[in-house]
Amino acid sequence: MRGDTVAEKKEGRLLDFYGTECTHCHEMDPLVEKLEKELKIKVEKLEVWHNAKNAALLEKCDTQGCGGVPFFYNEKTKKAICGAVDYATLKKWAQG
Repeated sequence: MRGDTVAEKKEGRLLDFYGTECTHCHEMDPLVEKLEKELKIKVEKLEVWHNAKNAALLEKCDTQGCGGVPFFYNEKTKKAICGAVDYATLKKWAQG
């Protein structure tokens, strides 16, 4: 299930910013679930279209000007993914 609010600050989180009505975001869900199972990690899902706090965090993380979702951010490496990608790209991002 996707999260609705910003969780308390934890270093090194893997963040998945999405919009509730975003088709491309939902297309990424199975890949994120596979990634979590395979690497035994947690990707924190943050809805941004209906949650101002999450949207503000997205703006802070989006230093390259993606301006949309899905947007993935690795707090440890500061690496971001803008848009839907394949599984290999997502896995490389998560592993740093």
